[in-house]
Amino acid sequence: MASTRRFLLSLSLALVHVSALFGEPAVAAAPARPNLLFILSDDQRWDALGCVGDPALQTPHLDTLAARGRLFQNHFVTTPICSVSRTSIFTGQYLRRHGIGDFKRTLPPARWAETYPLLLRAAGYHTGFIGKFGVGGRPAIQARAADYDFWRGLTGQGGEHFITPNDATKTHATARQGDQSLEFLRTAPADRPFCLSISFMAPHARDGQPREFEPDRRDESLYRDVTFRRPATASDEFFRALPSFVQTSEGRRRWTSRFSTEDQFQATLRDYYRLVTGMDREVGRLVAELERLGQLDNTVIIFTSDNGFSLGDRGLADKWLMYDESIRAPLIILDPRTPAALRGTRVESMSLNLDLAPTLLDYAGIPAPPAMQGRSLRPLIASATAPADWRDEFFFEHHFAPEIIPPSEGVRTTRWAYLRWLAPNPELEELYDLAADPLQTRNLAADPTHQDVLARLRAARLAYTTSLR
Repeated sequence: MASTRRFLLSLSLALVHVSALFGEPAVAAAPARPNLLFILSDDQRWDALGCVGDPALQTPHLDTLAARGRLFQNHFVTTPICSVSRTSIFTGQYLRRHGIGDFKRTLPPARWAETYPLLLRAAGYHTGFIGKFGVGGRPAIQARAADYDFWRGLTGQGGEHFITPNDATKTHATARQGDQSLEFLRTAPADRPFCLSISFMAPHARDGQPREFEPDRRDESLYRDVTFRRPATASDEFFRALPSFVQTSEGRRRWTSRFSTEDQFQATLRDYYRLVTGMDREVGRLVAELERLGQLDNTVIIFTSDNGFSLGDRGLADKWLMYDESIRAPLIILDPRTPAALRGTRVESMSLNLDLAPTLLDYAGIPAPPAMQGRSLRPLIASATAPADWRDEFFFEHHFAPEIIPPSEGVRTTRWAYLRWLAPNPELEELYDLAADPLQTRNLAADPTHQDVLARLRAARLAYTTSLR
């Protein structure tokens, strides 16, 4: 069987080469209907990978995926909060269009029917969901079980318990979700392609609990003797540069219990990274099982997170704001048919969480519904250069819980970051030149030499608020 698969893969790549000689796009000629494995972490910032960030962080299996596939350097979420971003992942739509701006509302049936899992199932895929669903209240999430062939979804928002108090085995949720994923792979029918969506709760905090980032007991000694470096902006200087209403917001309250002392910072980061490494272990088990089953060469693997996370950056914790630590997330895509010369290389082009649903559908040969606002990432995976019309900016918005999280909107381009704080707070503006100031520390909104850029991005924000509906 393995030799047959290798022959078919070689034949398909040869056909791609021939089609390219006659002017046909290589992506269109790739074999249809591979298996799809979509892995979503929770609150994992873009550089919480050993191959990207602190070299002391151990993520060997994810690093291997990046070395065999392609790592996206500039992947962003358009609204950095769980329920909104997850809805955008399902639908390929901005919040402006899908309308799920809190943790209670859910998509109406007609819109849910145009999400990637339902479209794949309708096209013959064997579908499964494991872990935190995160869109809608408990009854709405329970109803989703009927929409999958295999369901181990959680109806809470995640992070309530990593180790259930009455579980005598003390099995960590991450390991349990890994076991459920292996169960799916072993029971999937051989005559249909599959799409498995795994939504780990890690490394999301158990908000308000005594040990918010509780790791697997096997990892308790991990990083015990490591002193992690603080983010470059984790100092009072950068906190005092924030608007006063940000200084008193929920992000500062959570910072107080996680990062306010050096001992707190080290304890929090060690546990956060222990959760990441525990999840990496389960990714390794999944890849090993795919190989054992002879499915690895016919499975596209996508790994990403629902948003970034502030680890004390600017004197804040969590996400929600339009700074890179919040909106930038990891993205690795391993397509076994990627040309050898591109494997292990990095994609610089801007990608969004809106692009994941169109990408999954594209691999299955299913046209994306017109309502989807993202684009398939396959052209970026299959080529060293992006299409000429690829995006160079996106719209940002966050409106949830304005009484504790300052609402804001903005436009992020490849060069500039424009942020506007909204009512009920004063409508202040921030503008950063990312080429000269990638950490976003020097606000140029009042600089006379940048008023043309400011005016252009102001107008772009207003245009997006109506055009994206």
